Amino acid sequence: MRVSYTMHRVAGPNADMIEYWNGDGAKRWIAARDRMDRSMAAIHDALIAFAEPRRGERVLDVGCGCGTTTIELARRTGVVATGIDVSAPMVAVARERAGKAASFVVADASSHAFEPAFQLVFSRFGVMFFADPVAAFANIRRAVKPDGRIAFACWRALEHNAWAGVPLAAARPLLPAMPPPDPLAPGPFAFADGERVCRILAGAGFQDASVAAHASSMWLGDTLESAVDEVLSIGPLARAAGELPEATRAQIRERVRAALEPYVAPDGVALPAAVWLAGARA
Repeated sequence: MRVSYTMHRVAGPNADMIEYWNGDGAKRWIAARDRMDRSMAAIHDALIAFAEPRRGERVLDVGCGCGTTTIELARRTGVVATGIDVSAPMVAVARERAGKAASFVVADASSHAFEPAFQLVFSRFGVMFFADPVAAFANIRRAVKPDGRIAFACWRALEHNAWAGVPLAAARPLLPAMPPPDPLAPGPFAFADGERVCRILAGAGFQDASVAAHASSMWLGDTLESAVDEVLSIGPLARAAGELPEATRAQIRERVRAALEPYVAPDGVALPAAVWLAGARA
């Protein structure tokens, strides 16, 4: 399949994220699609059980990416599921994979003109990137029927996620000096504070918001070398080291290899992961 990537500038509060997910971000995730699905398999299963998609329910999958979750939701409900994502290249992949089982919209869920058509809004790590999360969730709430609900997974703090933290700590002496990140800025760990997640949902008009801490794991590869490749191609370290000279990247690779070696097991390399399973009623 030939995929085109939109590289022009876009406007609006989520412009940087939209540009990223139509350029380099899309390229990396499409190339790693099957590996990432395997990496997140345990978390995926926990989120599906938490969300409880039921037969006959219409489901909206926010940040659907290449469609894995949307296709699974359609299979479980027996109804055409709808995926929404800002990434046109990833949605193109999703459409090809899903066939008639799902429909897809290339749009920003924080501003798309939704109709109240869904019993369940679902997201696997697709809702932490909004510039104004309260406004974004208020808009998403418009997609939910009065008796509907929302369920999603988001990462807890970096220090609880060894799959990201261990490689990053190993490489840190070779990374450029950076100011401490804004913990509230859009990004993978923007929802690390579970109480803040509940406040955001309540501020957006949802009822009975709650989060449940869930401990899991992230599979990084069958072998140590493939695990090192993975963390240097996708994730926090990949972004931090992406523009460094090749010699420095080679040194980082050696440090990361040593840091991941204790996690090698007969079935591959997996490190602890920690998420919030968040839910609320419309």
